[in-house]
Amino acid sequence: MQLPEDQIRAGHIPADLYRQMPPGTDMRRVVIVQEAPRSYKGPIVLTLVVLTGSVAVLLVIAFVVQVVAGAAIGVLSATGGLSYTINRTTKRKHVLSK
Repeated sequence: MQLPEDQIRAGHIPADLYRQMPPGTDMRRVVIVQEAPRSYKGPIVLTLVVLTGSVAVLLVIAFVVQVVAGAAIGVLSATGGLSYTINRTTKRKHVLSK
């Protein structure tokens, strides 16, 4: 048993605690309560939830902006205020003439 925690688990009472006990204390009835080790599960889960929520919010904002832009272009082109075309160029083989 190298660590004090190992001694406490085995039922040994450290000397500094033994000296603090009032005279006449039955050492067989002494219970030493240790603080539970820190759990990192909560902060990790909270971080993952915040990141997932942020990504979801950004995706929703991007989708809404896309829909609004599409609707605005549709309205403006229907009223004649704006025309928007997508040109798809095709690759043509150029024949060299001699």
